[in-house]
Amino acid sequence: MPAVVLVGAQWGDEGKGKATDLLGARVDYVVKFNGGNNAGHTVVVGEEKYALHLLPSGILTPGCTPVIGNGVVIDLEVLFRELTALDARGVDVSRLLVSSNAHVIPPYNRTMDKVTERFLGKRKLGTTGRGIGPTYADKMNRVGIRVQDLFDEHILAQKVEGALAQKNPLLVKIYNRRAVSVEETVEDLLSYAERIRPMLADTTLVLNQALDRGDTVLFEAGQATMLDVDHGTYPFVTSSSATAGGACTGSGVGPTRIDRVIGVAKAYATRVGEGPFPTELFDADGDRLRSVGGEYGTTTGRPRRCGWYDAVVARYASRVNGLTDLVITKLDVLTGLERVPVCVAYDVEGERCAEMPPTQTAFHHARPVYEEFDGWTEDISEARTFEDLPPAAQRYVLAIEEISGCRVSAVGVGPDREATIVRHDLLD
Repeated sequence: MPAVVLVGAQWGDEGKGKATDLLGARVDYVVKFNGGNNAGHTVVVGEEKYALHLLPSGILTPGCTPVIGNGVVIDLEVLFRELTALDARGVDVSRLLVSSNAHVIPPYNRTMDKVTERFLGKRKLGTTGRGIGPTYADKMNRVGIRVQDLFDEHILAQKVEGALAQKNPLLVKIYNRRAVSVEETVEDLLSYAERIRPMLADTTLVLNQALDRGDTVLFEAGQATMLDVDHGTYPFVTSSSATAGGACTGSGVGPTRIDRVIGVAKAYATRVGEGPFPTELFDADGDRLRSVGGEYGTTTGRPRRCGWYDAVVARYASRVNGLTDLVITKLDVLTGLERVPVCVAYDVEGERCAEMPPTQTAFHHARPVYEEFDGWTEDISEARTFEDLPPAAQRYVLAIEEISGCRVSAVGVGPDREATIVRHDLLD
């Protein structure tokens, strides 16, 4: 199975980095195809813990080539800060390839993101303020700056001038901020040109040639299904395509080349930022999930909203992504609960709804319909086969598999690299 897409099946933070790392040395390329440094992966290797924000998690795997595809927006300062930090810890970062068609996050878009969010007040979207949304908007408005523009100062200056002709009046007249200098912006962006030049590649060609050779290419989504700009809980979504279809547009690899789509979901659910979240808990159970699960954002440090597993969301994710496999993470966090509820349907104004409501209004009013399962008290962190799990934990996993409509191929029972039960080979 040479081409595999890995996506989040909930609202993000599901543990996609761990799932990527699980495939290990069997993967030749890991491609980040969407998003920017507005999300993060935490990967634990032995005693070392790595927090990655912009880089593909494959950069931690020896012999694997990490690729930043054309669908990503790149904060150059963050990119080189991450590379420097990894290099200082002995990680080989020389293999990184970057698409020359990827868009760059200019400093003024970080400013626009923050002031716009503050201006929205109660209607805020809960963005990270890192300039992701404004940069994708520039891309669609055709006033964006791509990596390749850093190597033609004249074109770069023209593009920055054109973008600021639109943005400076907003900053000055609406948001009461000072105008941004074209010259300072160009100088800032040009300072990264020679540093990024050795990483540039025609990544579309590289990846298609790799597949022609029979190499294994893993496409790693940032964010998650319910944050996808088309299929998520709009407008409380990210600005890019975080579902499996985005792997094709964000990398330049055609859909007929994709062999397997793996979804990652926690054994419960979390969400960061604003927007509807039907199973959200506001009680001691929610506090417990947050505390035991360490539910704080890798990138922002924000506490995550916590709730029970939502099988309606899982079925929806399975459908829109065409999932072939599901990886369940953090099953160990549920240890010690007497009963574990699972949302199997919604009550929408008195009507039972087993599938995702067709409108945002209906989803906002959805109330979870729960089925409860027996909990377990045994420590499962050392379990390495499905049979090692307590019977109640096994029943919980099998129930999730049945009601989610997708086979559970792996189960995470702890943060360590080895703390995973593999039920089905993800590349077979």
